[in-house]
Amino acid sequence: MFKLNDASTIIDTALSEARVRSLAPLAVAVLDAGGHLVAYKREDGAGIVRFDIAYGKAWGSLGMGFGTRELTERAAKNPAFFTVLASVSAGRMVPSPGGVLVLDDAGAVIGAVGISGDLGDNDEICAIAGIEKAGFRAAPKLVA
Repeated sequence: MFKLNDASTIIDTALSEARVRSLAPLAVAVLDAGGHLVAYKREDGAGIVRFDIAYGKAWGSLGMGFGTRELTERAAKNPAFFTVLASVSAGRMVPSPGGVLVLDDAGAVIGAVGISGDLGDNDEICAIAGIEKAGFRAAPKLVA
């Protein structure tokens, strides 16, 4: 089960990782497996649209069953399909790295993290650091 304490650990670790790397101010959203917001933080200086992007990265990961790194790769190969995804999801799919699934010990999806504020690759690094610190497995790509 995914708890608020787990989400807080993920967020605080991700933000600490961003500060160590001197990244731009981040916004971090953590959702449970049902797509419900568990916790969110936005650093001072992060733009107001960052919540929507972070939430969209996490939500899109849950909706597709893989992280937004893979969603980005698939969108580049098949833009027509992504256009359909954008439409049916009411624009909630964000094809940029930084949306990462959270897996438990058995490999079941228990939530997702979405981060926005820096380059997608850096957002993803911070998400993975937070997920692993909380004792879970990160899945930025398709889980076999």
